[in-house]
This record gives sequence, C-alpha cells and structure tokens, in this order.
Amino acid sequence: MASTSDIRNGLCIKYNNDIYKIIEFLHVKPGKGPAFVRTKLRSLTTGKVLDNTFSAGHKIEDVRVETQTFQFLYAEGDDFHFMNNETFEQISLNKSILDSPGLLKEGTNVMVQINTETDLPLSVDMPASVILEVTYAEPGIKGNTATNATKSATVETGATVNVPLFINEGDKVKIDTASGSYMERVKE
Repeated sequence: MASTSDIRNGLCIKYNNDIYKIIEFLHVKPGKGPAFVRTKLRSLTTGKVLDNTFSAGHKIEDVRVETQTFQFLYAEGDDFHFMNNETFEQISLNKSILDSPGLLKEGTNVMVQINTETDLPLSVDMPASVILEVTYAEPGIKGNTATNATKSATVETGATVNVPLFINEGDKVKIDTASGSYMERVKE
C-alpha cells in the first residue's frame, strides 16, 4: 500500500476494480481546508482518461511492475507487434495502450511495463523524442506572415505534425512524443 505522497507520473495503481496509470498529478494545499492531490488517470484496459482527486494521506494500492526494453517490429491493423530485446519473445499490443502510436517507427526501442503478478503488459513508454523524415509538406511562401507560422507536414510513419514554414520534404525533424509537437530540424 502506498499513500498520496508516493504519487508520481507513470505509477500504476488499482482503483475502481481496474488498473490505472497516473498521467498527471498536482499536490494542492489550499489556504483553508485539507490538502489533496488532483490526478489524471488512464485506464490500462480501456484507454479512457479519468480525472480524480485523492485527499492527502489517502491509501492507494499500487501495482508491482517490471520494465523491459522491447523493439517495435510492425503494425497490423490495430495490433502493434514488439520483440523483447533480451529473450527475443514477441508480443502483440492493442493501439489503445500506446500514447502516440502514429509516431512509432519500425525498429524503435520502447519501455514496456509488465504486471509482475499476471505477466501481462500494462503500458508502453515511448522515447522522449523521435527523429522522423518528412514525406510531404506544402511549400512555404516567404514573406507570408509576420510571426512564427506553421504548416502541416506528413512524416514517414503517416502522422501529421505542425512544422515551421522552412521545413521541406526530405528533411528530418525531431518530434516530442508526449505532445506530438515539432522540436527542431535535424541536420545530418
């Protein structure tokens, strides 16, 4: 058993007969009244996001997880296939477990959290950023705006990302996997 002081991003807990992963949390100490923790939880079985508030000191039941490195092999419909880098065992996970499946490139290493009690995969943690090649981008017109403007571009995985006007087809861009936003252009 853990308490609200142990809450952190990525912690898996049992709540309402389901297993949830904490996406966001905020400890709040109002001037009047008791402290509490505001959280955003994602169900690892359905993928639904739930807002919940725990009072300070509330006991929560955490789930023992083990993290292993897997390599993304390929996608087949809504199923994504991964291989364990140590045992070469392959697993298939549904698209709903992934945070940003559109940014997952074949050969990318990800961290898979596995429930130690049932040996079932709970969630997939993507790398903080990925480098992808732009396959389609409309040409940017110089002098078109007075401020930082963006245009949509399609990357090699098929995802659409807003990029600055100077990005062209064939450029490699670094993308933040948490927000799906452009970070920088990568020069080779």
